[in-house]
This record gives sequence, C-alpha cells and structure tokens, in this order.
Amino acid sequence: MIRRLAFLVLMLAASLSAASAQGFRTPPDLVRASLVAEPVAVAGAQPFTLAVRMQVKPGWHVYWRNPGDSGLPPEVTWTLPAGFNAGAIRWPAPERIAIATLMNYGYEGEVTLLVPVTPPPSLDPADPVRIQAKLTYLVCETECVPGSADLALTLPVGEPRPDADQAALFARARTALPAPALWPLRLSSQGDTLQLDFAAAGLKPETIKSASFFPYSETAIDNAAAQVMTVDEAGLHLTLARSSPAEPAPAALPGVLTVEEATGAGTHRLAFAYGDEPVLPAATAVPEAPAAPQAAPAFDALTLVSAVGLAFLGGLILNLMPCVFPVLSIKVLGLVRHAGESVARVRLHGLAYTAGVLVSFLGLAGLLLALKGGGAAIGWGFQLQSPAAVAGLAYLLLAMGLSLSGVVHLGGRLAGFGDGLARRSGLSGSFFTGVLATLVATPCTAPFMGSAVGFALTQSAGVALAVFASLGLGLALPFLLLTLWPPALRVLPRPGAWMETLKQVLAFPVYATVAWLVWVLAQQVGPQGLLAGLIGLVLVGFAAWAWEHGRAATPGVGRVAQGLAVLSILAVAGLTFSLDRDRAAPAAQAAADGVQPFTQARLDSLVNERRPVFVNMTAAWCITCAVNETTSLSTKAVRAAMADRGVTYLKGDWTNQNPEITRLLEKHGRSGVPLYLLYTGTGEPQVLPQILTEGTVLAALETVPASANKSAALAR
Repeated sequence: MIRRLAFLVLMLAASLSAASAQGFRTPPDLVRASLVAEPVAVAGAQPFTLAVRMQVKPGWHVYWRNPGDSGLPPEVTWTLPAGFNAGAIRWPAPERIAIATLMNYGYEGEVTLLVPVTPPPSLDPADPVRIQAKLTYLVCETECVPGSADLALTLPVGEPRPDADQAALFARARTALPAPALWPLRLSSQGDTLQLDFAAAGLKPETIKSASFFPYSETAIDNAAAQVMTVDEAGLHLTLARSSPAEPAPAALPGVLTVEEATGAGTHRLAFAYGDEPVLPAATAVPEAPAAPQAAPAFDALTLVSAVGLAFLGGLILNLMPCVFPVLSIKVLGLVRHAGESVARVRLHGLAYTAGVLVSFLGLAGLLLALKGGGAAIGWGFQLQSPAAVAGLAYLLLAMGLSLSGVVHLGGRLAGFGDGLARRSGLSGSFFTGVLATLVATPCTAPFMGSAVGFALTQSAGVALAVFASLGLGLALPFLLLTLWPPALRVLPRPGAWMETLKQVLAFPVYATVAWLVWVLAQQVGPQGLLAGLIGLVLVGFAAWAWEHGRAATPGVGRVAQGLAVLSILAVAGLTFSLDRDRAAPAAQAAADGVQPFTQARLDSLVNERRPVFVNMTAAWCITCAVNETTSLSTKAVRAAMADRGVTYLKGDWTNQNPEITRLLEKHGRSGVPLYLLYTGTGEPQVLPQILTEGTVLAALETVPASANKSAALAR
C-alpha cells in the first residue's frame, strides 16, 4: 500500500510537471465518450440496453471495476425519466497493465460498458425519452488525468427496432463480456499462495499461451505478482500470491478468468465469470430480465447550497465531539488569558484562530482531492491511516502537554501560550491552535458532515473547496463569536495566579489523547514499530527537559543541552518516518464474538442469498466509532436481536487503507467512517445514523422480515 501511495504521488507530480511545461491536456483529448442505445425506440415495459463507449488515446488506459494496485473505475451517474431504472454496469474482461512496479486492471484502445435499462409499463408516444449521464473516469499513462463527460440521448417512443449502424458495436461489446463459467473451479490455500484448479480436461498444453485471473476483491491477491500457470490432464491451474498471508484464506474468490488459446486462425482470447458477475445475454428477441432498481446515493439529491449548509452544521457539532475536547481545553485557557487584553486584540486572536482552521481544512481538502485525482482510494481522515502521521500528532500533543505541565516553556509560537513573547507571536499561537483543532477533528465524522463531504468529493474542485471551507467555518465559529462579542468576554474571570493550576489540570486531557494515539499506532504497526514509537515519546520528553535546563544553565552547558534537545528531535523525526516499514498485518477477526471481517465478496454473497446483514465500517482512530460500538452495538440486547433475526454482522476496519471499504463508503455518499448499513434481505440497505443509540439499532433490526429469520439462521 505504501508503494501504491508513493507511486500515485509520483504520478501526480509528473502531471503537475507536464502541466507547467506544456499546459494541461484536457480529458477530451485523451478519451472520447459517447452514449448509444439498442434499440433506437423505446416501448413500455420492454427493457433495452445502453452503451457507454470510451475511445482512449493510444498509450493511455482506463480501469476495470477492480482497478488493481492503483486507479479508479469509471462511474456513471444517470438522470432518467420517472419510472426508468438503470441496472449495474456489465464490465468487459480486463487486461493486465503493468505500470512500474504496480499491476493495474483495465482497458486500452476502446471499451464499451453495457447497462440494461427497464422503462415503466406505459409511455406517452408524444413524449420522447431523454436520458442523461455523467461519466467520470481516471485515464492514465505515466501520469493520471481525471476526466468527465456529460452524455445525453433522446429516444422516440414506439415499437423497438434495431439500428444497423450500431449492431456491430453492440456485438463487439457482448463478445468482450465474460461468458458463464465453463469449467468448475476448486480453490485452495497453500501458505502465502492461492491455488485455482479449473477442471478443464482435454486442454492441450501447447495451445494455451497464457491465463490470468482478475478477482473482484481489491485486497485478495498481490496484483503485481506473477500468476503461475500449468496445464495437464486434469485441467488448468493457476497459482496466485496472496496480498495478506496473515488473514484467513478466502472461502471463495469471485472474478474473471481469461485464457489465450492458439488456434489455426491465430490466438483467441476467452473469458469466463466466476461468482457474482452478471452476464449479459446475446442480442435476441427475448427481452432482458428487468434490472433491480438502484437506490440513488443520498448525496445525489444535494445541491451546493444544501451541502454547504450541512457542512456548516457538521462543523459546529465537531466542537462537541470527543476528539476535539483536548483542543477545546486549550482554547478555554487561551480565552481566559486574553480576557484582560483590549477588545481589538482579542478579536484578532479570534480571526487568527479562524484563519488557522480554514487554511488547514482547505489544505487537507486540496491534498485529498489531488490524491483521489491520482487514483488513490482514500477518504476523510486519510492522514491518520499513516503511522507516521499518528505518531507525529502524538509527539506534538505530548510536547504541548509538557508545556501545560510546566516541564518546558515552548512559547506562543507553538501552543499559543507564553508571557514574554511579542504580540505577533501570540497571534501565531492562535493560528496554530486552529491548525491543531483541525488535525484532531479529522478522526470524527459529525452528523450532517458525512453527506456533505461525500457530495464535495464527487464535484469540481471549486465546489469541493467551498464545502470544506463551510465545514471549517462551522468548527471555528463558536470561538470566533466569543472573541467578536465583547459581553461574552466580561463573564470570564480575570487572569491571575489560579491560571497556572488550571493550565496544569488541562494537560491531562492532552495526555489522554496521546495515550489514545499510541493505542491507534499499536493497531497499525508491528512490535518493532510500536517500540520505535514509544522511544520517540521518550525522546520528546528528554528534548523538553534538556531544552528547559539548557536555558537556565551557563552558556556553555546550555548550548550543549539545547544541542542534545535538537538532536533528540531529529532522532524523533527519523523514527517517525521509519514507522511505515513495520506495518502490522491485518488481524484475523475472532469468530467467537459473532462478528465476521468485511470483504466485498462476502457481502455480495450474503446479499445474493437474500440474507440479512449488518455492516459496521469503523477505524481504531475513530472515537465516534468506538463510542457507538460500546454503547449501541456490543450490548446484549442488540447482539440478541441480531442472533434472533439471523443477521450476519460484518465489520470493516479502515484503520489502515482498504480500497474495498473506500468504495463502499463512496457508494453511499460518505468519505469517512463511521458507516452503518442494514441489509434486510430485500431491496437496498438502510443507512443508519452516524451517532447511534441502542434503541436506534433495535428499531432498525425490527425491519428485518420475520420470514428470513429461520432460513438465515439455518444457513449459518
């Protein structure tokens, strides 16, 4: 995963370099997209097929549903007349595309995505059918360029009739789709490899040139590793390297098998679907099966105005979230300290704090948009998926706690405190407090915030930055209002000796946050990485002690002590950047607690069997998630209700990056955790609130049909 992020950053840098030298190449120069239909007329209740055709510039490529080590698959957002339903995309069999040390799955040259559409039972012949689609994609060479296209099509209402001009296009598109599985598959695990045995008796080894397997799961195999093929009397065999040998071996591996076979007419490529891939039937007079209606994500209904409003409310609520509490304590102390200053000076502190919040939110948003544009599967709070970022925040908060406790005097340039600093330093301290408030707020997703951020990440950069700015303004507003409204400051006590005691008391919430961050770090790194992180804490303490004692010592001794402090900080920086080398393997979920680890393949299997499923997307650094699990998801009443109704509990851990979890979050309009979904066995999942209560969960579980209880329980 680190290799993938590093490569994406390099691709982004290459894109910016090319832009500065030659100007940005616009997406239409790289991808030509069009929308066509079969047939060219629509009749009530008679399904038809749409084709999204993408013609890609030579040397560039777009991605399959599982993009491999990097990239993003094309997405289509439909705007259809009332009563029309668009089914899932039918994905052609992909190709393996090697980029440096990464292996991507996608398409070069041209690709056609087929989508079945079901019209309502009756249509007005005088009212043509107008179909619109928003296509978004990532097209890559050595650099990546995000692109989009607005597609539109108008079809008359009448007796369906074929279009001879488009017949060849749809024939090629159907030929490129994987056919139903031809050979039975047996999956087995051997250490750090997966063995796929296809019972293809009768194959001639000399005619099979190559074979590749493309899993639907993004985390099942090491995509870049060679797939070793053998052919014998028993059939075709593939050996794949697992991505995480420490995880339990999968019980099934849905995906697509491609085989290149030499014939008298040349090399012929075959593709077969195993698992949940829907196969589009050949064009016949038999109508296609109606596609299940797709529920539009909640953020589709948002507008810029409503998204900005929701982001503002979410920012206000962030002030009450537990992850922001330590900084709130620092702000309280800062207000008390500034209460004796002039009204104009206090207002400047409020504006400086607000500027720190806004600059930080816009900076994080810009980085998030850039990485997503480069193909990274990340979301809100992504920086806390890096052990280096978690450890660095822990070291910073420890230094602030030591300053509050009086161990070291760090001054206004770091934490907004200090008696002998110039006024400019004090304002920089307020600015930095705003920066810190933003950093510690990112593990939390407040109510209203999830939909707004999810909407922002699907829009243009300008719209996204406006939403994030509104979120930051909501976080900063309470403190800003206190500084702008003089009567509020009059109720605060005057500065005095009691402030030293209060300052030392406020250090302990900061230490508690450091302890929590170390616990998060322990989920992300192995024993050696955790030891390095703990040594870093010791070095921060030593640096604070040496610096403070150096100030009071003789000049010679002081310079030595402060030099040791600087060397300690440099050692801390080195340890911090080394933490990514000791990433912990994902821990296996204990089966005894009734919770199963989330994989997209497991969820798809349960949903296809119409079994009720509860999905919990969480992360170790998400305090909201931890509170919900303790108070609402782990209670005896909730677990008993799940067991009684045969609900399978799947838990996805986003502490470290997981592209499958990111995809599911984005599908439901979220950019971060928590996310709670309840599949009742019929229809689309119910999205539960981000702040749970036991009653909320029990009420949702009551919607699981009673008829599903016994069959689901027996299926376990």
